[in-house]
Amino acid sequence: MAEREAILWAADAEGTVTCSVCPRLCKIKPGKLGYCKARLNEDGRLFTVIYGLCSSLAVDPIEKKPVFHFHPGSLVFSVGTLGCNMRCKHCQNWQISRAAPSEDGRELADVSPDRLIELAQRERCQGVAWTYNEPTIWLEYVLDGARLAKEAGLYTVMVTNGYIPHEALDELGPYLDVWRVDIKGFSDATYRFLSGVPHFQPILTAAERAKKRWRMHVEVVTNVVPTVNDDDEQLTAIASWIRDALSVDTPWHVTRFIPYLELSHLPATPVDTLERARRIGLEAGLRYVYIGNVAGHEGENTRCPGCDALLVERVGYRIGRRDLIEGRCAVCGEPVPIVE
Repeated sequence: MAEREAILWAADAEGTVTCSVCPRLCKIKPGKLGYCKARLNEDGRLFTVIYGLCSSLAVDPIEKKPVFHFHPGSLVFSVGTLGCNMRCKHCQNWQISRAAPSEDGRELADVSPDRLIELAQRERCQGVAWTYNEPTIWLEYVLDGARLAKEAGLYTVMVTNGYIPHEALDELGPYLDVWRVDIKGFSDATYRFLSGVPHFQPILTAAERAKKRWRMHVEVVTNVVPTVNDDDEQLTAIASWIRDALSVDTPWHVTRFIPYLELSHLPATPVDTLERARRIGLEAGLRYVYIGNVAGHEGENTRCPGCDALLVERVGYRIGRRDLIEGRCAVCGEPVPIVE
């Protein structure tokens, strides 16, 4: 089941294929793979070589994605494959994100979309999340699985770097509920250094389209890397963009960088840097800014933007106290946009 004809491509007279699943628009010669290592030109036709191939299958709390304002406390069936359209220097999942089926030695599970939904239901999950590596390059499989998930009454989540053009996003749009997107910085230079992406504007426009055109629930994550994207200018720019392009109610997760891979020489993000990032977000007008990867930090909790009452208490990925009544603060009645 691994190989299936792809969508969103065109071939020229010489048999070179242009793949338009991501903004790289790879021109792939016959017999070659694209940048993501997941799409193969066979005699002038483009095929996905990862359809149904799963490197990771797990039952997770939705908070682990992290998604805080959509069915809190629910379980989501999480699935990932191989490959990515970025090359992040600090990728925690590089063993799968930089691999191709032809060169990866692990045994991969072959899971049809129907089987995926069966597994999610068997494990009593309320949703399905495509995660761990970049789901955009798994477009055909995500699309088929998301259609079936919606038919089965399950919610759908894409945990993504957001590097996707309108054409591919619009294929998925009718079937996705949550767009959990990374914003890794706010300059082309930062994206080139961190991820090998020449221009980051497509990521912003895709997130805006997911929110406005497809009415997805959007949450933003910025992994704050010392000396790379922890300056006030970039953090303020990210917060301002979320406020203006998405909404003041869009959750922003500022998470702790852990030294890894090509950035193992950098220190872990100081907690006071994350607290500064959170202040920047709140001062920019965002109502929900969370601190991540710092166990037990108060910044994991949801507080009422009206009266500052503790509304949702989080301990790791577990939900403790909840003081919401029909989408409002139990203390002052302020509307709180958490999808239950």
